[in-house]
Order: sequence, then C-alpha cells, then structure tokens
Amino acid sequence: MDQFTINLMFVGASFALYIGIAIWARAGTTSEFYAAGRGVHPVTNGMATAADWMSAASFLSMAGLIAFVGYDNSAYLMGWTGGYVLLALLLAPYLRKFGKFTVSEFIGDRFYSPTARLVAVLCLIIASITYVIGQMTGVGVAFGRFLEVDTTTGLLIGAVVVFAYAVFGGMKGVTYTQVAQYVVLILAYTIPAIFISLQLTGNPIPALGLFGSTADGTPLLETLDAIVTDLGFNQYTAHNGDTLNMVLFTLSLMIGTAGLPHVIMRFFTVPRVADARWSAGWALVFIALLYLTAPAVGAMARLNITQQFWPEGTDAQAVSLEQMESDPTYDWMATWQQTGMLGWEDKNGDGRIQYYNDASPEMQERAAAEGWTGNELTNFNNDILVLANPEIANLPSWVIGLIAAGGLAAALSTAAGLLLAISSAVSHDLMKGQLTPNISEKGELLAARIAMAVSIAVATWLGLNPPGFAAQTVALAFGIAAASIFPVLMMGIFSKVNRQGAVAGMLAGLLVTLLYIFLHKGWFFIPDTNSYTDADPLFLGIKSTSFGAVGALINFVVAFTVSKMTGPIPRHISELVESVRVPRGAGAAQDH
Repeated sequence: MDQFTINLMFVGASFALYIGIAIWARAGTTSEFYAAGRGVHPVTNGMATAADWMSAASFLSMAGLIAFVGYDNSAYLMGWTGGYVLLALLLAPYLRKFGKFTVSEFIGDRFYSPTARLVAVLCLIIASITYVIGQMTGVGVAFGRFLEVDTTTGLLIGAVVVFAYAVFGGMKGVTYTQVAQYVVLILAYTIPAIFISLQLTGNPIPALGLFGSTADGTPLLETLDAIVTDLGFNQYTAHNGDTLNMVLFTLSLMIGTAGLPHVIMRFFTVPRVADARWSAGWALVFIALLYLTAPAVGAMARLNITQQFWPEGTDAQAVSLEQMESDPTYDWMATWQQTGMLGWEDKNGDGRIQYYNDASPEMQERAAAEGWTGNELTNFNNDILVLANPEIANLPSWVIGLIAAGGLAAALSTAAGLLLAISSAVSHDLMKGQLTPNISEKGELLAARIAMAVSIAVATWLGLNPPGFAAQTVALAFGIAAASIFPVLMMGIFSKVNRQGAVAGMLAGLLVTLLYIFLHKGWFFIPDTNSYTDADPLFLGIKSTSFGAVGALINFVVAFTVSKMTGPIPRHISELVESVRVPRGAGAAQDH
C-alpha cells in the first residue's frame, strides 16, 4: 500500500470520528453551545483544554523553532506552561464562580458598562483572529504534504472540516471532539519521538534520551553542539540571544496564555468552582506529555538533518546530489521540495549541497578555501520539521500516516475553540448583549453559527499570507491578549478599578501593542508595509513578539491612573468583587 493511501486512511478515519462526535453531541440550546451545559467532568475538560491549547504552533512549529535556534527558544515552553499556573491560581475558579458564559460578559458586568463589554469583544476578536491565522497556516502545511495538494487547497479543505463540526456542535460538540483529537495528537507526537530516541540513544523515553548518549558514548547534546558550531552556527545549548527580549517574550506568553478567551471559556463548562482548578491541573498533566517531548524532538531532528548533509562528518565532503537522488534515506527531501517549503541549490556547481552558516566569519574563510559560494540549503520552513521527522528518520509508513492525522488534529482543535470564542463574542456579547437584547434563543444560535462561518472565511483568507511561522503568528496573538485581556481580568477580580479605568486600559494596551506589531509585521499583516523588523526593532531592541508584556504594563498603568482620577466604583460592584474572590460554591448559570 502506498504512502498516500495510508495517509488518507488515517486522516479520513480521524475526520469521520470528529464529525461523528459533533453530530452525536450537537448543541440544542445556548447553554450547550456556549458552555456544554456546564456538565463536563474535570478530567474530560482537562483533556479537551489540552487539545484546545496544543495548537499547530505547539505540534508543528515549536519543535522546529527549538531545533534551529536551540536553548533560547525554550522560552515557548516556559511561557506557555507557566501561563497555565497563572490561569489555575488567579483566574479560572473566580471566573467560573461569576457564572457567566463569556469573558466579555464578565468584563461588562464587573465594570458595569456596555462599553467595557464592547471593547472586550473587540480585543477578543482581534486576538482570536490573529491566533487562528497560525492554525489555518498549519492546516495548509499538513494537508499540502500528506494529501499531496498545494497549501492553498489544503487550507480550504481544512476550513470545510472545521465548519462541519464546530458550527453545528458548539462547545458541547467541540469539547468531546477535542478529547478525541487529544488522543490522536499525543499518540502522533510521542510514537515517532520514541522511535527516534531509540535509534539515537537506545532510550525509549525521549525526554531522557535528550540527555542520554549516542552509539559512540558521547552525550547527544554534546554531539549536537560540536556539529552545529563546526558549521558556524551558535552553540545549541547556550543562551545566545537578548536576555531582555527572552524575559519579555516569556512573560508575554505567560500572561497571554492566562488571557486567551478560548482557553478561559473551557473553565465555564464544569459544574463547580473546584472543578475549574482541577481542570487546569489535569490540562497541565496532559500538556506536559507533549511539552516534555518537544525539546527532544527538536534536538534529535536537528542532529539527523545535519548528519544527512554531512554524512561523513563536518570535516569531510558534504552530501552529493547523486546520493540524494539515489539513496532512499533522502526521499523525504524530494517529497517536501514539491510543497515549496524545502529547497536547495548547487550554487558552485560541485555536485554537492553544503549546509552551513555563511554569515559566520570562520565559515566564510573555509568557504573561500573550499570554493563554496554560500549556504546551499536555501529553504527549510520550521513548520515542516515535526511532520517530516518520521520520514527523515526512515520510520514505518503507518507512523507517517499517524503524524499526518495528529498534525491536523492539533490545528483543527484549536481553530474550533478560537472560532467558538469569536462566534460567542459576536452573538452573545455583541448582538444579545448590545444590539438585539430581545433576540430569541433560536435566533441567537443562528447568529452564533453565522458568525463562526464568517470567521472561518476571514481566517482562511488571512491564513494564505501569514505574518510568520505558525508559532510566531501565535506569539503575536498572545501579545495582544496579554496587553488587552489579561490585565482587565486581573483588575476585575483583585482590584476596585472602575469602568473608565478598565476601558481606557484595554484601549491603551490594545492600540499600542497593535501599532507596534503592525510597524514590524506590516499593516494588518499585509506584506511589505512594515517600517521596522524584529532584527531592527523600534523601541529598546524589543521585538514585536515580546511587546505584549510592555502593552500589559501600559494597560495596568493607564487603568489605575484613570480610575484614581474618576472616582470609586459603586457599592454593589464592590460587594460583587469581594464575593467573587471567595472561591466557595459556583454561581448559578445566568438565565439567557
């Protein structure tokens, strides 16, 4: 059986499962559409949250970014996992106690202001749309390779699948679909990693294999450090970047995680306040299974790739074009070249492909002596590494099919959660809460589904021209959430900030952060409209992906300043804040 047929079997079976679950768990009421009827068990909710969380950025892109940068990109791991600790301790139980359906509804009621609710909807939609761009990018990458179509076609197919199970299932259908997707994606991620860890270190646990030794007895990381530095790259295990950016980036990811509406919404689905804490704890357990494996996947893939380009060592000759064309070990390169995300060129015409850092002075000297004319691995998209990993390591065909299904599960599960957050904001907060308060439940459900369909169309269009790799695009979304949503939630629970302060803070954090991102990534992410780049940032060397923490600080400062200038909050709101901070007993769901 050929690889294409195997891929179709795995992907087709998984999609049939997801759509079947969505039909079985179809939402019939607004409570089921927005909060799954508030009857989800904490373990089930933890697993669904993990799938909602482990997006294309986690599954596809994170290991690739770690592989080609090393230690410095461990900030993704630290920020994303640290954010769940903040969420579990500072937000989830209190928001669940408040008893509302959406983040925007909490903000509107806590700050006794329709304007605050409207601004929160705006912040939520901008952050979620930016986030979903990365997911749709990942869908296009995965479909493009495994269904042997171009990435645009792959993205359109993925959009149709998301529409089928998210629009009709709502939160109830999405919850149980995400449980199935978690099982698929975690098996798809860990099984190839186990195979590769056994190949390189003899240890079946990738996280331990990362610190193990290769066949010659040399520690794997020491071997990798030696190879990459011999080729002029930075030492893999060393901190080579800007410490300020690394700290701000980690902080942006942490507070962005705690402020993401589609994640927070998951804690509205459990029966009790205590269950919200347990859900966050279980989510961390399920997330850790992938996140403890990702650094090993990145390091082992980087070692395998580099050794394939220098099969006899970095002091010998690079791989020949003849070997690449005749040796089955290199078949993966020709396959991925067809997608446009991998490329090489024999620039000096010597029949070999030299992969090295041509910006390194030491390598420039060697290149001049050897007659090389530049790095000949001209394109290696970070988003393909995890999907290509089984092929690079020459694993069985069924493993390749499994990881195809897993990559799509990761992208689609998060896309569904984000689109649900957007549709809830539009139908429940904007229409029912602001424009048409007397809308019927049936009308509200229809509005939610139409809003989700429009969101899918917009996200698909934006996904055709993303502002970066999947994880980089997602990092921008985290920065927006960190600067706009997280501060107002914290102030809503733990301070007496008034409505004027909340609105001013959200707008200040959002607008400053968006302005900074657009200046570096292009206005509305349109290519070639940027004035600066992350290599040459505007302010104190801070990259656009790290600016969310600065935006959050601006939000807090503006909110507290304006609040002090405009007077205290009403007494009944002060009593409400005090009652929410006592995490005993879940507030009853509101009648909608």
